[in-house]
Amino acid sequence: MYINKYSFRVRYGETDQMGYVYHGNYAQYIEMGRLEWLRKLGISYKEMEENKIMLPVYSLNVRFIKSAFYDDILTISTTIKNTPSVRIEFTYEIHNQKNELITTADTTLVFINMKTKRPIKCPDYILNKLK
Repeated sequence: MYINKYSFRVRYGETDQMGYVYHGNYAQYIEMGRLEWLRKLGISYKEMEENKIMLPVYSLNVRFIKSAFYDDILTISTTIKNTPSVRIEFTYEIHNQKNELITTADTTLVFINMKTKRPIKCPDYILNKLK
């Protein structure tokens, strides 16, 4: 499966007074990884929404292994577990600039028809880009 790596520097506002990254920011980091994974495949949330498809998060699991700090350069590796159906499952690894694994996570998102608010199968145009 396709793995995308995305790097960024931890900003001051994402840390507490001791310089540690606040745990709630990891959900945003994971979202950044997922959006970049989709974007590299030529898929955007904007395009999905124009096609009346939402992709809300169904579940999020995070495991904190080591701390990240202000000014660290973090790299998020994002991939999917299997071919999407109604759900798409992503896995993530976050490494620091020393290439130390600091966080792992997984998310499950569900394809939803915006009009009916009901789950739908992964659109063919997305499946074709995954082949």
